Formats: sequence, C-alpha cells, structure tokens
Amino acid sequence: MIPPDDRGFTLGDGLFETVLARAGAFVALSAHLDRLTAGCAVLGLPAPDRAEVERLMRQALAGAGLAADRAAVRLTLTAGSGGRGLDRPDAPVPRLVATAAAAPPPTTPARLITAQVRRNDRSPAARLKTLSYLDNVLARAEARAAGADEAVMLNTAGALACAAAANLFWIKDGALFTPALDCGVLAGIARGEALARAAELGVAICDTTAGPEALAAAEAVFLTNALIGVRAVAAIDGRAYAPHGLVERLAKALGR
Repeated sequence: MIPPDDRGFTLGDGLFETVLARAGAFVALSAHLDRLTAGCAVLGLPAPDRAEVERLMRQALAGAGLAADRAAVRLTLTAGSGGRGLDRPDAPVPRLVATAAAAPPPTTPARLITAQVRRNDRSPAARLKTLSYLDNVLARAEARAAGADEAVMLNTAGALACAAAANLFWIKDGALFTPALDCGVLAGIARGEALARAAELGVAICDTTAGPEALAAAEAVFLTNALIGVRAVAAIDGRAYAPHGLVERLAKALGR
C-alpha cells in the first residue's frame, strides 16, 4: 500500500517510465532506465538499483499473468514519505512500484484534434516523465470528448510540442520534421529510434519550431511512443492524411 504521506501521492513528486514487454522481453529497457536515472539527477533523487527494477518488473508481469503476452510495465518512482508541505526530508528514501497491464497494439490510424491545453515549455518538468501529468490528462480528455483518439499540444508560444502521450512527427517534401526538445518536448525512446531509422534510410531530418500550420501543409503525420512504436495519423481537426510509404517503413523498422 502507498502511505498517505507519500510525496508522489500528495505532490506528484516523482517520475515514471512505461516499458513494453513482449513475451517477457523488455523493449529498450536500458534506454528507459537511463532516462529514469537522468530524471532522478534533475530532481535530486537517488536512482534505483537496476537489478531491483528488473526484478520488480518481472514480478509485476507474473502477478498480472502477462509473462507470455504483450504488456505495458509501468515503473513509478516517488520521492517517498515525509517532509512538511513542499519540503522533502533531508535524505529522501524513494519508493518504487511496478505494475503491468495488457497492451494490445493499435490497429487503426489515429484521429487528432488540437487541444486548448498548452504544454509549459518553460518548465523543466516538460522534458521529464514526472508524476505531474494533469495537463496531459486534460488534453486527452478534450480529445476524447471531441471523438478523437489523441490531442496535439501546443506550447506557451503557440508552437507544436507533442501529443498528450506521444511524440509528434510530420513529413513534407520527403523530409521528416519533429518539434525540437526545447519546445517542451520529452525525449521519447521511440522518438529517438524513429530518428535513427530515418537517418539510416537517408531521410532529411529537421528538429524544428513550427506552428500548427505546418501540420496543415504536411503530406503525412505520425505519432511515436514506447507502446505503439509508430502510429499513422488519419486526420487532425478534420484535415485528412493519406497513407504514406515512409510512415509504413518506419513503423516496420521500429517493430512494436
């Protein structure tokens, strides 16, 4: 049980990672744990022992009866208990929990809207997977209420940032574009893989700052995250996109 004074519960003080498991094999686990460790350094928390992390992950898979299936394993690291108000104890003792849930892959392209909720590109938390995800929750709820699957989030300057739970890419004149990290973007594991695979294919790549008009002029749009790999976008705000060969090749290359 999580005690009522846990700082993740009371303040969202902590980090998480979601790792894809396929038949008990964890996809890109080292990259996820590297990011978790880097996030701990930013937040001033001790990083967890990697062997213990994997033990908890396997225990979560087994406990959920998913050791042979496609599953999402979530690691939640909180700053632990104690401290009055915002102040942590002098020597915080983080709490680590792993849970597992079935994660069937998406079978259709995604339909998106542009959310009214903005991504705070000025906050360090925008580039971390913190437990404070309320803006993302609200953006996704806005999309669902509009009959869409996902939401495009702009940052405080009105530039493209990401989706509520994915990185954002678009294709124009054969080149691949994605919002730069300083737009308030998480350095997604699948984002990095997609960029690497595109480079191997000889595709021109541009980390950029662009407004939503870039999506209106794009040939194709797609999303990436650790669970979906590459997911094509069918429409944004009613503007439809046809299937695109590069999106299909990248989806195959990531092989989620």
